[in-house]
Amino acid sequence: MTRTTHRIFLGALVIIVFFTLILLITDGISYYKTSIDERVYHPSHAVLKPSGNTGHGIGIAGSLCMIIGMASYMARKRYRFLSRLGALKYWLEFHIFLCTLGPVLVLFHTAFKFGGLVAISFWSMVAVFISGIIGRFIYIQIPHNIDGRELSLAEIRDMKSDILLNRRIERIEYMQRLFKYWHVAHLPFALVMLIIMIIHVGVTILFGYRWIF
Repeated sequence: MTRTTHRIFLGALVIIVFFTLILLITDGISYYKTSIDERVYHPSHAVLKPSGNTGHGIGIAGSLCMIIGMASYMARKRYRFLSRLGALKYWLEFHIFLCTLGPVLVLFHTAFKFGGLVAISFWSMVAVFISGIIGRFIYIQIPHNIDGRELSLAEIRDMKSDILLNRRIERIEYMQRLFKYWHVAHLPFALVMLIIMIIHVGVTILFGYRWIF
């Protein structure tokens, strides 16, 4: 993928998230602005409430986005044969895209009403999202090869005669350590969010809630 194609790819992902957000706001702003107690009388309540066709549907879509985003990136890092399907950095960007779009959809699924386990899952999701942005910033500070693999300090030192890294070696060492510590915070939040999401889905099914099927 050329640099121009890469920028178009990133731009398309950003546009999808942006227009999804605009569409959801435009479609339901009247309902979401209504107080919780009065929403039951709103004409859009039947479809936009969390168990409504639209509300439930975007919840399913958001959950799938996050599950696919997490699972696909973890699989790409773990299984080398997937490297034939693209460089790691592109998988990371797709992971970030899905794990940004997913929380947006889930936010509107809740209709901005939080409580119980859902609140824990939501704030865990927010923590995952924010830590993901921080992780992305740290990640791009560390030199990578053409495949997107993080370079080791030995490789960086071997390259320092060819590129201007002499003054960045200490900063890169710090960023690499910080990136390892970042995983310690990011992964637990993601696991908590995933576990509670599974519990939420299980309880929903147990109580007989169904979507369009």
